[in-house]
Amino acid sequence: MQRRVLIVVFPGFQLLDMAGPADVFATADLLVSGGGYRVEVAAVGGGAVPAGNGVTVTASALADVAGPIDTLLVAGGLSVPERLADRELVAHIAGLAGGARRVASVCNGAFLLAEAGLLDHRRVTTHWLAAGELDARYECVEVDADPLYIEDGNVWTSAGVLSGVDLALALVARDHGHALARDVARGLVVYLHRPGGQSQFSTPMRALTPRSEPLRELQAYIDANPAADLSVPALAARAGMSERHFSRVFTEQTGLSPGRYVERSRAEAARRLLEVTGHPLDRVARESGLGTPETLYRVFRRYWRISPGDHRRRFRSKEK
Repeated sequence: MQRRVLIVVFPGFQLLDMAGPADVFATADLLVSGGGYRVEVAAVGGGAVPAGNGVTVTASALADVAGPIDTLLVAGGLSVPERLADRELVAHIAGLAGGARRVASVCNGAFLLAEAGLLDHRRVTTHWLAAGELDARYECVEVDADPLYIEDGNVWTSAGVLSGVDLALALVARDHGHALARDVARGLVVYLHRPGGQSQFSTPMRALTPRSEPLRELQAYIDANPAADLSVPALAARAGMSERHFSRVFTEQTGLSPGRYVERSRAEAARRLLEVTGHPLDRVARESGLGTPETLYRVFRRYWRISPGDHRRRFRSKEK
């Protein structure tokens, strides 16, 4: 029997908040013989609903939704602040949630869940730009701006936009196992199921994107090869520049010195390894380019004020 997924949208919603999860569930349905998913989209009044980017989708009317719902998912979008005053929309979300096995939101769709009273006394996340406002507006909601997604009881919330794909993959993994979630991720050519505890913030987000194409390629090389020789002489040679000129241009265009960028990139690689593998710390240190467990520990304490072991215990993916 197919699991029914109802995605709630509204004028001005973020298209990727709907399309990303919808494609995850639809791909899973293709890979599962029986017991997959059926995705529906609904809005107040139904009909043509414009997304924030101008693309229009056709939705059924929320008032006409009948029968059991497996997963109720609420999209976000720049128009969410004005939608909070839409009593009909909020009432439909609250009513449908009561009959759903689980409830989820993408990005600032969490505000609509909170407005419907569905997040009281729960730990939740949302887009990091909106986390402060969510925390201030709803005193009974515990907001954590860092994770990609959070599960609290039967309520799942996720961070900004494309983290909705990570959330949907996690739901597929919960329903059908991690092997299927990995197959769906491969089919969609996306990251293989990032754990929810992984931070919204990644090394590339902490540095500027260089204007120079060779430096952009070099930045990508650093992030993809943390255990390589990433010394200034090696990087300068790879970029075809003198060491002095390379250091100056890289720092000017990224806002970080080459050494600091490499250290952050390696720290991020170590964090991923701790979250998705069971490798001992000495292997994590080697494969992330940090060299020794002592350096791994020192870098973790510097950036995240937590030991590598504590981080693994807190954020390790349950699929391993």
